[in-house]
Order: sequence, then C-alpha cells, then structure tokens
Amino acid sequence: MNTLRMTVAALGLSAFSSLVLAAGNPLSVHVLNLENGLPSPGVNVTLEKHVGKEWQSLSQGVTNEQGRIGELFPAKQTLEAGEYRVVFKTGEYFKKVGRDTFFPEIPVIFEVKNVDQHYHIPLLLSPYGFSTYRGS
Repeated sequence: MNTLRMTVAALGLSAFSSLVLAAGNPLSVHVLNLENGLPSPGVNVTLEKHVGKEWQSLSQGVTNEQGRIGELFPAKQTLEAGEYRVVFKTGEYFKKVGRDTFFPEIPVIFEVKNVDQHYHIPLLLSPYGFSTYRGS
C-alpha cells in the first residue's frame, strides 16, 4: 500500500510541477516519437508571430530530455491576440538519430484569442507522419 501511495504522490508532484512551470509562460510544446513511444529530446523549435504579411521571429528553444519546452514565449513580452507559428526542425532531429524523414520541418500555425489562457502544442512525430492538437 505504501508503494501505491508513493506512486500517486509522485504522479501528483510531477503534474503539479508541470503546471507551475506552465503557469508563468503562456506557451509550451512537447514532442513525442510515435515510432518508439519516447520523448524527442534535442528538437529545435522556433516561435513566430504573424505581423502584416510577414512572420516575425519571437524565440527559439530546444526540447529537453522529456521532449518539452516549458517556456517558449519570450519572458519580456506580453502575449497578444493573433496568429502564431511554431516550427519544429524535425529534419535536424532525425539526422541526429540516424533516420531519414519526409518532413524536414513541421510548422504549426495557431490562433490566440484569449491571452489569459495557456497554449500547449504537442507534436506526435514519426519519420513519415505527424499529428498535433491543442493540449492543456
């Protein structure tokens, strides 16, 4: 029974720490490799905002050992309503792990309507396919 309590407590602390990390920044990403079911560390990710007819670069980061970037939005800026693009540099990642891929990069365009919400963009990745959705 102690093992069950410890497991539940550990899961609760893990979820809580993720919430605390996300609470201070309006945007996070997570990359999981569907081929092996593991996180994808070392994926370069950029964030851009649609301004007029151009995309303005805001920040960039690299996924950690859990395949996450918990704080992708620039700390000194305020999230505004509008269109944003997260670009996952998947070609670089697959080259590092010795695999070919059909998608050298994956752009995910999303719209921010409510600036008080947290936006989470998960990417489920394989060499010849991907999926994404609005996470929490």
